[in-house]
Amino acid sequence: MATTTFLSNATVTVNSVDYSDQCKSATLTVGVDQLEKTAMGDTGHLYVAGLQNVTVALELYNSYGAAEIEASLTAVCGVSTTIVISPSGLVESASNPEYTITGCFMPTFTPIASTVGELSMVTATFNGGSYARDIV
Repeated sequence: MATTTFLSNATVTVNSVDYSDQCKSATLTVGVDQLEKTAMGDTGHLYVAGLQNVTVALELYNSYGAAEIEASLTAVCGVSTTIVISPSGLVESASNPEYTITGCFMPTFTPIASTVGELSMVTATFNGGSYARDIV
C-alpha cells in the first residue's frame, strides 16, 4: 500500500530552453524493444531486450515570439535534440529522478491550433534517442 503521495510539478527543458512555465502536462515513456530469441526446441516464446525505446509527450500553452513555444518547437522539428525532464522542480534525488534524453526526434509540429474562447495549446511528441536516469 502506498504511504506517500506526490504532487506533480515537472520541470522540462528542450534544447536547453526551459518549458516548465508553459507546460500543462509531460509524459515520459521508457522501455526497450522486445526481440524474440525463440529456438526450435523451445515450448514458448522467449525474448531479450533490444534497443531503448523512448517517447516524450508534452502539452504546452502556445505562445508566439522570438523565444517562445512556437519558435522553439519550430527550431527542433525534424532535428535531433536533447530533453531533460524530472517530476519536480527540486534537486534530483532518489525521490525526484532526472531523465536526460539525447538524440530524440520530433517529426511533426502543429504551430497553430486555435479554438474560439480557449487558450491555444500545442502537443509536441518526441521519439527515439537514448535516456539516462540521474538521482545525484
